[in-house]
Amino acid sequence: MAKLSPETAQTIWDLQHRLLEIIDTARTLELSLFDAFGETEDTIPVLDELQSIAQQAIERFSLFSNLQIRVANAQPPIPPDIIGVVDRSIQTTQQKIPALNRSIQEITQEWRLS
Repeated sequence: MAKLSPETAQTIWDLQHRLLEIIDTARTLELSLFDAFGETEDTIPVLDELQSIAQQAIERFSLFSNLQIRVANAQPPIPPDIIGVVDRSIQTTQQKIPALNRSIQEITQEWRLS
């Protein structure tokens, strides 16, 4: 069985934890917004945006889970193409998480949700 370096494995676990927090926060805000204001012409785009944020985080989380399984099933050494996908996925996710968090913060402030 092939293994990622301890640093890479920890980075993936940390990113997955952050993605779960984004999913939870987006879903909680979606429910709060709906409970407070209902489904109106003004809230529908924001509810859709929160769903999109959660979905993007779910897709990233699933990608890492699938990559971890592919690595575990690979024979040492890990094929270079898998390492490349892992590295690019980490970089992309590290760039995407702040944007997702900013979107959540903007919605929270704009609608005065907390």
